[in-house]
Amino acid sequence: MAGTERLASLTTYTDEARIALDTLAGRATGLLSSPSLRLGVTGLSRAGKTVFISSLVHNLIHGGRLPLFEAQKSGRISRAFLEEQPDDAVPRFQYEDHIDALVTSRVWPDSTRAISELRLTIEYESASGWNRMFSSGKLSVDIVDYPGEWLLDLPLLGKTYREFSAEAFEMAELPVRADLSAAWRKLSATIDPTAAADEMVARSLAESFSAYLKACKDDGRALSTLPPGRFLMPGDLDGSPALTFAPLPGLSDDRARAGSLLAMMERRYEAYKTHVVKPFFREHITRLDRQIVLIDAMQALNAGPGAMADLERAVMEILACFRPGRGSFLTDLFSRRIDRILVAATKADHLHHESHDRLQAIVRRLADRAIKRANFSGAEVDVLAMAAVRATREGTVKQGRETLPVIIGTPLKGETIGDEKFDGETETAIFPGDLPAKIDTVFMQDEDAPAADPALRFVRFRPPKLEKTAEGITLSLPHIRLDRALQFLIGDQLA
Repeated sequence: MAGTERLASLTTYTDEARIALDTLAGRATGLLSSPSLRLGVTGLSRAGKTVFISSLVHNLIHGGRLPLFEAQKSGRISRAFLEEQPDDAVPRFQYEDHIDALVTSRVWPDSTRAISELRLTIEYESASGWNRMFSSGKLSVDIVDYPGEWLLDLPLLGKTYREFSAEAFEMAELPVRADLSAAWRKLSATIDPTAAADEMVARSLAESFSAYLKACKDDGRALSTLPPGRFLMPGDLDGSPALTFAPLPGLSDDRARAGSLLAMMERRYEAYKTHVVKPFFREHITRLDRQIVLIDAMQALNAGPGAMADLERAVMEILACFRPGRGSFLTDLFSRRIDRILVAATKADHLHHESHDRLQAIVRRLADRAIKRANFSGAEVDVLAMAAVRATREGTVKQGRETLPVIIGTPLKGETIGDEKFDGETETAIFPGDLPAKIDTVFMQDEDAPAADPALRFVRFRPPKLEKTAEGITLSLPHIRLDRALQFLIGDQLA
């Protein structure tokens, strides 16, 4: 399905009118303040959204080492600082708490559970004398952090309850999911959709369905395509009727009888779309100018080809939900378009740099296939292998006559390699292995596919101890290619 067709199915004419009015009101307010850019940061759970935002802000505020971020490298940024965010109804991204967790406690901050926002303002000198005459030399970047699981709900706007149910059971029967979904499918098979609506039956089905989705998310499977997203991250909707529904099997095209279980499920599914999914799309996604999608490919690689294929499906769904392209002065008054999208594999520090190109090639494969399914006319899309916070350093060890490239860091407590279990305090040198030269093998699911390489060892590490200068000043958070990400996402705005 082309991107324009997919987007058309997500909204009605009324929705588009509301989006246009919201955009116009926002543009009018912006005329009275400094230029701003809304940067969306998303990804599936544990992809590192919170860490990415914290490191981005920390490095800009503290003058971090960003040699490929041109405005910083050339000394044109005079200062970067946090300001009060413009949206009073959106929770603030708790930057200070997250930095304290990373720097002081050396623990990873809590994952994104809901939408949050932070305004970072950059004062700079334009590289162009002409621009210096007409520009204030000030850019406010409104960073919007939101769960990728919620983004995967957007395709539901174009699906009926019966289509959603049929797809859910089709996915549940895939080999990588069949055992996890068995209990829910067995329970569903005992239910008569035409029977009278029963709250306890609906609740039992919803709880069993949610347990299956949560099991899919565990490290052993690391699956990504798990809508409805609020079943995994309900927030203040926990226990509400809008989240007390589940797919039903073998539905016919016959109209649901009033008062039946099927009629209840259809009504609650439509309520979920109306009161949860549509407002999220209208109030947040349609207001974005730039977007970064973070991917934990390492976790999927650990879990095997089934998880990689599922991650590919999730990336395809995510990219198809954005509004890409470039507008004109007139159209921009009524509609925002995302003109740059970066798809980034995180945790590149879990590999030796010799495998970074292969990790980036895997992300390129994920993104390219998704882009072919959507109309990305006018939008720039790039891919990157990065680590927003580098938790390891590189070294070599002798093993017999061989010299092996290793990464050195402190594995999280409980991480294991073979029979060795780490205590969370001891620094260790690990040979993570090499990603395969032929990346197609990591996506192969047939019986002839080669088995996963047992030499690949991806473990999670604690945040690093920050270095200090001779004067005792703590340096900014180390990273891998955060500067490249910044240059792509906002570099042109500081030219």
